Amino acid sequence: MPTFLGMPAFPQAAARAVRDERLRANLRRATHTIRDKRARAVAELEDWERLRAAGTAIKDHTLRHLDRYLVQLEEAVTAAGGTVHWAADAEEANRIVADLVRTTGEGEVVKVKSMATQEIGLNEALAAEGITAYETDLAELIVQLGEDRPSHILVPAIHRNRGEIREIFAERMAAWGRPAPEGLTDSPAELAEAARLHLREKFLRARVAVSGANFMVAETGTLVVVESEGNGRMCLTLPRTLISVVGIEKVVPTWRDLEVFLQLLPRSSTAERMNPYTSLWTGVSEGDGPSEFHLVLLDNGRTGILADEVGRQTLRCIRCSACLNVCPVYERAGGHAYGSVYPGPIGAVLTPQLRGTASPVDASLPYASSLCGACYEVCPVAIDIPEVLVHLREKVAEQGGHGHRLERAAMGAAGYVLDHPAVLAAAERLAGRTRALHPRRLPGPGRAWTDSRDLPEVPAEPFRDWWRRNRP
Repeated sequence: MPTFLGMPAFPQAAARAVRDERLRANLRRATHTIRDKRARAVAELEDWERLRAAGTAIKDHTLRHLDRYLVQLEEAVTAAGGTVHWAADAEEANRIVADLVRTTGEGEVVKVKSMATQEIGLNEALAAEGITAYETDLAELIVQLGEDRPSHILVPAIHRNRGEIREIFAERMAAWGRPAPEGLTDSPAELAEAARLHLREKFLRARVAVSGANFMVAETGTLVVVESEGNGRMCLTLPRTLISVVGIEKVVPTWRDLEVFLQLLPRSSTAERMNPYTSLWTGVSEGDGPSEFHLVLLDNGRTGILADEVGRQTLRCIRCSACLNVCPVYERAGGHAYGSVYPGPIGAVLTPQLRGTASPVDASLPYASSLCGACYEVCPVAIDIPEVLVHLREKVAEQGGHGHRLERAAMGAAGYVLDHPAVLAAAERLAGRTRALHPRRLPGPGRAWTDSRDLPEVPAEPFRDWWRRNRP
């Protein structure tokens, strides 16, 4: 994920975001609406917790045997007339896709929303090869026309309101194809119609499409995309060539397993009982859909996550975005502050594992949380995000860097004092006798902690001295 590595670390980016009142209002309104609807949809099912446990068990089983299921998937896709490519990293995946598009002789592709292609920077890589990629998901279209970045997994343009979207359509649509209608207002119906007309001409002339997939079924080689608009289905059926870029963790063993996730995902993401459009395809079929299908299986750091016993649970994620909608940090800072296509709590644990923690932004992400646990409570596959965050914080602290050397020294000194009762007693007495001199705010790196809270007042007499004096 090279695109955003130059961004500032999370604390600096978030500090700017929280001062943007319009952004905070947009986020608060959207996240509260989505999470309230989700809570009602989940409450309809008496067996929700059993479904959640089933999804967790299926994912854990698949990850333990991922090598076997990926080979089975490749064999099934190949038998159905598709071609499977293996990509170790973003550079290899981008090269494979660009070569496949050039082979068709086309200079443009249409895309159905895909976080994997955003992760590897595919649009930018194709542009460098003279190939234009057109986003067809409505929210992704808004982001692309606005020369913006996605800020939410489910609703990439969540940071935009209707007025801003109208301005983007009116000013930018013509540069990408059919212009917006004259006199366009911010009515949702008019905005949707403008997008439909703009995209329709691209669907009808496109010969190559690029997609992701929500799931891949190993036993039949079937890929699955769930969506709410129908634009994805246009991408998946009209072009002659379909190229799907999918993370290796998206495989499930059987159709019976898929049934569990087709219940979990819509209720957790869009608060619907089922997705309006669930598109499934297996290889190619003569006279029906694309005549050429390529599946690019993307690693890009996933096997490294798989090797980490604590971090491995992150690969259960089905990209529902429920954790973002309940996170108090995301609600105030927004998605751009995370410096990644994966924002919110899941991004705070997934991105540092995919990219490592060498850069300031990646090293800061495990700290972009209050550890309140709301994300774990709503996760449909029970990823213990707070546990992974603490695990990653330990790794960041061990590697040193700004602030962490001082932290390690302080923890070492505290460990020594707590391990020697006589030293601890002397320190407590000294603290009590000098309490009138104690500052109300910490100096240096600790100052931010006391910007909104006072240091606790030290008692005049340590408890152990009081106890020794007063016990019978």
